[in-house]
Amino acid sequence: MEGRLLARARARQEQLRSDNRAEENRRRAEIYARIPEVRTLDASIRGVMAELTGLVLGRSSRTVAELEAESLALQEERAALLRENGYPKDYLDPIFACPVCRDTGWADGKICDCLSRLYKQEQTRELAPLLRQGDQTFESFRLDYYSPVSGEEDGRSPREEMTEVFQICRAYANGFSDRSPNLLFTGGPGLGKTFLSAAIAQVVADKGFGVAYDTATGLLTAFEREKFSRDTDEQSDAASRVRQLLSCDLLILDDLGTEMPTAFTQSALYSLLDGRLRAGKKTIVSTNLDRTGIAERYGSALASRLEGEYEWLAFRGRDIRALRKERG
Repeated sequence: MEGRLLARARARQEQLRSDNRAEENRRRAEIYARIPEVRTLDASIRGVMAELTGLVLGRSSRTVAELEAESLALQEERAALLRENGYPKDYLDPIFACPVCRDTGWADGKICDCLSRLYKQEQTRELAPLLRQGDQTFESFRLDYYSPVSGEEDGRSPREEMTEVFQICRAYANGFSDRSPNLLFTGGPGLGKTFLSAAIAQVVADKGFGVAYDTATGLLTAFEREKFSRDTDEQSDAASRVRQLLSCDLLILDDLGTEMPTAFTQSALYSLLDGRLRAGKKTIVSTNLDRTGIAERYGSALASRLEGEYEWLAFRGRDIRALRKERG
């Protein structure tokens, strides 16, 4: 897991632990005030536990069985008092957000699922640039912006084609798993590529997967800073960002083809996409380029990867932003 996001996840887990300890103290104060006998029983239970510890040092004449029997009897009396006063018998038990790891973040020598979920939630917070409008959902996607008039090439209208694209995207989001395909959205600007990417991101993130978003320019800037920056803090932040982009469950790479074309950017893009393919991580790429444009800009190696490993979805129609202005 990437350090910066993991630190934030651990901080959230520690806050949960602190909140739970505060609730335990509040409950204990409440019970001691209402049922003073419980305080006395708790003191007796602690005394028995101390005597059990003292057995190791030879400081008790009683046996382990005797002490355990006394402790059990005291706990049963305590539970009975709680029930008699309308409380559950476990009301004063320790509170854990995760009973598996007891809020330590580790179980069976590995990171617990609860910490992994918090980590993925921190990854999702990085989606803010993509979800800034807040209304990019499947429910708010409007197919009426796409013409119902059939084209001359295949006899299908933009609305028919975009209805199919919409259905594929929604099914992809709802059924996302490590067996999902990679997607490539291609088509002119303003046709809904980023909108549907955001809709997918929200659904997939809500399922607990780690989702990251960046533009091609932003991604390559991170790669460049990681490799060339002389500022230690900047280089460290960039390295963290690169690790996140490489490791998240779903990466949404927007605006491929708008970045400055250099040998370094071509190499970095290939390394990123190839690395994610090898790791079984899923990626959604959106671009204004067609197949010929991708091959001309990035060369045969990257074009072949995108052609063979991605499901291509063509976005057709008129620029929705322009249509909105026309409609007032």
